[in-house]
Amino acid sequence: MLLRSCRVIPRETHRIFISRSISSRKFEMAPPILSLALPSETGRVLSIQSHTVQGYVGNKSAVFPLQLLGYDVDPVNSVQFSNHTGKLLILLHSISYIGSVSFLNTVLEVVKKLRSINPKLTYVCDPVLGDEGKLYVPPELVEVYREKVVPVASMLTPNQFEAEQLTGFRIVSEHDGREACNKLHAAGPAKVVITSINIDGHLLLIGSHEKEKGQSPDQFKIVIPKIPAYFTGTGDLMTALLLGWSNKHPDDLAKAAELAVSSLQAVLQRTLDDYKTAGYDPQSSSLEIRLIQSQDDIRHPQIKFKAENYS
Repeated sequence: MLLRSCRVIPRETHRIFISRSISSRKFEMAPPILSLALPSETGRVLSIQSHTVQGYVGNKSAVFPLQLLGYDVDPVNSVQFSNHTGKLLILLHSISYIGSVSFLNTVLEVVKKLRSINPKLTYVCDPVLGDEGKLYVPPELVEVYREKVVPVASMLTPNQFEAEQLTGFRIVSEHDGREACNKLHAAGPAKVVITSINIDGHLLLIGSHEKEKGQSPDQFKIVIPKIPAYFTGTGDLMTALLLGWSNKHPDDLAKAAELAVSSLQAVLQRTLDDYKTAGYDPQSSSLEIRLIQSQDDIRHPQIKFKAENYS
């Protein structure tokens, strides 16, 4: 029918018809995704975490700081993860919080697919297992983390209790913290940051970077002041900041940790001060961090907490 209709259309009209047809096709084409066509120097981040409507935990604590640091972020809420795996094959960095065995296996499959396309993918894992001697997850998840996640992670950011669970090694001193990092290096990741270790009432961060497999890692500590309050979303924010700054300083994990710790502490101090200004007792319950109000501290943190290298 199209050929027959074309025969009765005058040549001039026919040209107009074809021109309009081609033009309409152009308008129907989807525009390019500019973050792919014109990627930023820092790259893109796939953030797989929980989501809340109110407050700042999970993706709501991680996405905004990473965007402020110049990253395009694709947030995937954990409950939606299985519906989005087909779209996640072009990302440069991945950060995850994993709360179940089935979910964990799905994340690992995606990491495998991503690495098949981009072998330089950085996979940062915050192994949220528990804290202060208590597990938040089923016990069987610890073994899956130990056997499957640790070997494929580029960087791990456990707390003291989580590092003990992953290594089976009790941490009661700085030396123990360093040894736990060594055990985790042997299992896989080149970068390990134990984000909080309580030694004799003092709070420390211990970082370790094994730049070449089998060589002695560069290790350091940062002394962190204790703030008399409990905050939500701090672990999520810390992992996001470590990813953001370590990618900007790939050969200087200590510098990245200094920036991350200094930024986090500024956010927490502002949060504490604002609650006091509002006449609220900050020790009466958990506090929601003042993320939006701390943009400058995230973009341009003043380094007030310095790393001390271990010899």
